[in-house]
Amino acid sequence: MTRSDRIKTILSLGLPIIGGMLSQSLLNLIDAAMVGSLGQVALAGIGIGGYATFLALSLILGLSSGVQAMVARRRGQNRNSEIARPLNWGIFLALITALPLTFFYTSVSEQMVALMSTDHQALSIADDYFRYRILAILAVGMNLCFRGYWNGTNRPMVYLRILIIMHIANVLISFGLIFGHFGLPQMGAAGAGLGTTIALYIGCALIAVVTWKDARPKGFMKMRRRSQSSPSSLRTLLKLSIPHSIQQFFFAAAVAVLFWIIGQLGTDQQAIGHVLINLALFLILPGVGFGIASTTLVSHALGESRPELACRWGWDIIKTATILMALLSLPMWLIPDPILALFLQDPILIEQARLPLMLTGLAICLDVAAIVLTQALLGAGANRTVMLITTAGQWCFYLPLAWLVGPYLGFGLTGIWLLQVAHRTLSSAAFIYIWKKQRWVHIHL
Repeated sequence: MTRSDRIKTILSLGLPIIGGMLSQSLLNLIDAAMVGSLGQVALAGIGIGGYATFLALSLILGLSSGVQAMVARRRGQNRNSEIARPLNWGIFLALITALPLTFFYTSVSEQMVALMSTDHQALSIADDYFRYRILAILAVGMNLCFRGYWNGTNRPMVYLRILIIMHIANVLISFGLIFGHFGLPQMGAAGAGLGTTIALYIGCALIAVVTWKDARPKGFMKMRRRSQSSPSSLRTLLKLSIPHSIQQFFFAAAVAVLFWIIGQLGTDQQAIGHVLINLALFLILPGVGFGIASTTLVSHALGESRPELACRWGWDIIKTATILMALLSLPMWLIPDPILALFLQDPILIEQARLPLMLTGLAICLDVAAIVLTQALLGAGANRTVMLITTAGQWCFYLPLAWLVGPYLGFGLTGIWLLQVAHRTLSSAAFIYIWKKQRWVHIHL
């Protein structure tokens, strides 16, 4: 393939994935904007509940990358009748983990949200929001598996169409439940949590129907013959999914701890932190989307026994993602106040958030290589390496120093966000070094 062909492939695969991911983060920002009209305490409350939900769901997030890597590898190996079999095992794992996780997190919801704040009003809102969101663990797990299948078969647009329908339903239902419109009860901030859960189950039902029609000839929900090593497929999926889920769990816990650290600065700073973190998560999604595209492209190339092509995919995707991320970060540097005014009503809070927002734009650009290569290494099967590097960077470097420079030494939000710039730079350097070594080309799935 020429460089031009590779760029076209990256865009055709990556842009629909980015669209889907941006729609999810945009939905969180819309929820924040709607709930923000109820006041800063309500905004802080759904921030606490949202991070608790992210932490709770993190243990199943590895299902998507595991299914995607295996599906893409089977495509590269031309094992067409087995392409959808990883999806079977992914759904099986989602089913057997959803009920116990839902029961566990429901029983400890008050304790979880209490770890992130001491504001009793915000905690009451957070607990109600979290209890509704946690009911969607099964829907989230199954949606992740379906997403992995469609991304792994180079058809992310199918999943994106269903996602758009789901998000439209989410906005309408949440709006109705928050403010009591469309004949629905007025539930305040908690209505955003229930609306999201209902929309997730609607999306799950729709994508299940579409996938059934497409994936049945490829082994979806079909019994395997005794001669085929069914347990080995499950073991491979577990080998891929567990490290990534552990990584996501520690990342979610890191976000929750960061939110707690910011909370030591005050409730107003916690409301600012909620907005800044959500904006950051929104803007890194194009990089993550291109990274998820690299999961498919790298795994497919390795399935074809073409490691040199797999390596080129990584570098090409980094260059493409860097250009896009720099363009998306420009508004954070040029017009920070109008952006912040969408979520914060107090001019004093906008003033305090201005410089951290500008630093967020810089940090995102410096983090592109780490974002892309993390996902590319998942496609290669180097999930354990990714887990170790990202977890060590967050828990041994960033979080201890964030507490030190923020609440303890008194540098506040600006100090925490300056440290974030340094952390993301070092993380990118580490992943570039690993990618250059190319030890990941010898991993078999």
